Amino acid sequence: MRALNKTLSNSIRTLSMDAVQKANSGHPGMPMGMADVSTILFKYFLKFNPKNPSWINRDRFVLSAGHGSMLLYSLLYLTGYKSIKLKDIKNFRQLDSICAGHPEYIENSGIETTTGPLGQGISNAVGFALAEEILKKKLGKDIINHKTYVIAGDGCLMEGISHEAMSLAGHLKLKNLVMLFDNNSISIDGPTNLAVSDNFKKRFESYGWDYLNINGHSEKEIFKALKKVQIAKKPTVISCKTKIGYGSPNKSGKASSHGSPLGTEEIKLVRKKLGWKYKSFEIPKNILDVWRDIGNKGEKHENLWNKTYRKKKNKINKLIKNNFTKSITDEKILAINENKILASRKASESVISSIIKKSNTLIGGSADLAGSNNTKTKYHRILKPGIFDGNYIHYGVREHAMCGIMNGLALHSKFIPYGGTFLIFSDYCKPSIRLAAMMKQQVIYVMTHDSIGLGEDGPTHQPIEQLTGLRAIPNLNVFRPADRYETIECWEHALKSSKTPSVLSLTRQNIKPIRNKYSNVNKCSFGAYEVLRTNKKVNLTILASGSEVNLAIETSHKLAKYKVYSKVISVPCMNLFDLQSKKYKNKILNETKFKISIEAGSRDCWQKYVGDFGMAFGVDVFGKSAPYKEIFKYFGLVSSNIANKSKKLIKIKK
Repeated sequence: MRALNKTLSNSIRTLSMDAVQKANSGHPGMPMGMADVSTILFKYFLKFNPKNPSWINRDRFVLSAGHGSMLLYSLLYLTGYKSIKLKDIKNFRQLDSICAGHPEYIENSGIETTTGPLGQGISNAVGFALAEEILKKKLGKDIINHKTYVIAGDGCLMEGISHEAMSLAGHLKLKNLVMLFDNNSISIDGPTNLAVSDNFKKRFESYGWDYLNINGHSEKEIFKALKKVQIAKKPTVISCKTKIGYGSPNKSGKASSHGSPLGTEEIKLVRKKLGWKYKSFEIPKNILDVWRDIGNKGEKHENLWNKTYRKKKNKINKLIKNNFTKSITDEKILAINENKILASRKASESVISSIIKKSNTLIGGSADLAGSNNTKTKYHRILKPGIFDGNYIHYGVREHAMCGIMNGLALHSKFIPYGGTFLIFSDYCKPSIRLAAMMKQQVIYVMTHDSIGLGEDGPTHQPIEQLTGLRAIPNLNVFRPADRYETIECWEHALKSSKTPSVLSLTRQNIKPIRNKYSNVNKCSFGAYEVLRTNKKVNLTILASGSEVNLAIETSHKLAKYKVYSKVISVPCMNLFDLQSKKYKNKILNETKFKISIEAGSRDCWQKYVGDFGMAFGVDVFGKSAPYKEIFKYFGLVSSNIANKSKKLIKIKK
């Protein structure tokens, strides 16, 4: 049996080194080093079904060390996933191959998440494990009872996100989470002792994790450790001491096997040392049959599980639902009836309150700013250590991990996670936001204190370039609502956008209502729409977002006194406006030759709208610490200044 398992491991090693060699690009060392651990995991412990990769009660297998992607692709091919054929392995790192350089999430493929930026997979895994605990509490442990395994390398654990995510996982006592630490002591630059002298055991134990230390090439030690974690009481790290590039006579244990092909001559020596007598990419039928039998076991597991599932199917469908229509409609009617001057962060809180009373799938949270982000309501129940009958997470001051964990929550099942922080701290969140957009996951970011309008906290907290940066991310809707009604519409669109993450950029300061009539049409879904015109015929278009829409309206009325007539366009979401038809965009933008924009942040992204004859009013330097009205005046974001410059613009350019 031991010889067979080593042969199974060697099939991973040879596929990995052959694929990297053919592509002349990649990382062969990690798959070769972790092949033994992965073989024992998949053969004896991992619960999965290649014939139904989306089975909800499967164990999750996450490769945080995404550079070792050939380990994952080899395992998926060998165990019989239809998503990956041998031809795909041979086409590693080539255009449109599912076997990309780093794992890229594809639904129902066996690739659970997109990894590559080191440490992201760890935070995703925490999200998976947390989702499992929440779902188990809702549906019962006879329906939900799986684990999350994540392979992480030295690099993953150097990244700060690993500290944030593992600290929270330990605090919450996520006993269903297992990290397989590929402790090979090698990074791209060489031995890890060039940069790291951590005491890993003390580090992980301080988080509240169990720590097991094993020889990552000893079948007995691997099996014993994985057996132990099946009844763990807390999250567990299994430190697998491995040799990177295991089997390579000249490159094992060295940085030279980390990020480069081994070379044809070295590959010949590997085959000889491993006793692998087969050609490049050749897996003999008897070995492949064993791997396929390992995969086929999952179908039996799922068939047995289905007997219980069928009895509870109606209950499950009721508990896992996303129906927000009535809550949104009620909020719109309330907003019109009350007609309040309200900060959009407070308007957002009201929306969340209405939804959370009815929803079983919205999971909230904040990075220690719940009172400022207004993300927590009286209807929330707090998720606590070992207690998962709740729907709100105190993430602590951990923006980076929060957003990575939310990706895991979204990927796991039908949960819609939202999390709050200040817009300025989107810089901490951006790697995870980018991956959510790439994976087409419905994650909602509530980002308050959206401009210099936050006032006295000053330039360190006043976002200037953040909106422009976020708007540049493909497949991300960045909303900046102008009042309470727009905030409701932006939430509505975010809740319906199942393939797109959303940023809700919200004010600290109060803003006047710009809408006073109920509409069945979600105008914010157009990205931009007309809110005011001072004459049937206008010669100026004023574009604005968020709190500056009120400033635009004030400016428009002031200009009308001088017989300069204008229309005001609210632009709650540039990303959606850019997707509209040419006819609609022409109607908004091309009615007048002259256009101006107003936004209390970077002017860069407005230039495409105002054009050569226009002017963008904004802030292109860092802010000031002062009451917000004084700061707006300091930067010329007042109606008198904008009106005067607009008059000159039209007069000069005519």
